[in-house]
Amino acid sequence: MHQLRKLSVVIPVFNEEPTVETLIRRVLAVELPKEVIIVDDASTDQTPAILGRLAQDPGMAGTVVFLQHSRNRGKGAAIRTALERVEGDVVIIQDADLEYDPREFPNLLEPILDGRADVVYGSRFLGGPHRGLYFWHYLGNKALTLLCNILTDLNLSDIETCYKAFRTEVLKGVTIRSDRFEFEPEITIKIARQGCRIYETPISYSGRSYAEGKKIGWKDGVRTLWALIRFRFWD
Repeated sequence: MHQLRKLSVVIPVFNEEPTVETLIRRVLAVELPKEVIIVDDASTDQTPAILGRLAQDPGMAGTVVFLQHSRNRGKGAAIRTALERVEGDVVIIQDADLEYDPREFPNLLEPILDGRADVVYGSRFLGGPHRGLYFWHYLGNKALTLLCNILTDLNLSDIETCYKAFRTEVLKGVTIRSDRFEFEPEITIKIARQGCRIYETPISYSGRSYAEGKKIGWKDGVRTLWALIRFRFWD
């Protein structure tokens, strides 16, 4: 079992006024040595004001780094920005909503720390508790995951999960070109090409509705389809 020196939690944020403070405090409550890197992707609601207030909290000094884009660039771009500041041994991507539970970080870390994995995906489809919502999203995700498995010869169950943990040198060793949600298929294609050891572990999932702020739509599914083909054959 390897000793974790520091975990880097990367949080891309865009218009998450109702949830972002609660999410940050839940991440900070996890008892692991960590740094938290938050990138506000030019939010237009009260998110910047909330983050500005939190940045003045003495309790967050030395643990939380607040960064900001001057214009909206997307999740992939926010992750690239955060990676320039990452100092930990392992990176976990954390969305700024409350769909994923930071208390499950130890489950994501275990296969990496015991030397079995380079990358761990937290799968919403391996038996963990989840909110029943949006059949067509589920079906689309399964279809895209199946195509990804065909292209990579993997047997993953959930390529679109937010919860992905990486040994830092693995993630920094990938040139991320996607600016938006196409980050998910791109990173899977590229780490598969590198022969990384990829594990999955069950996670809970509290999916939200569009009325509650969900942002993924059918157009993102089309972009994911194109990204799978592009990054498998042309990048």
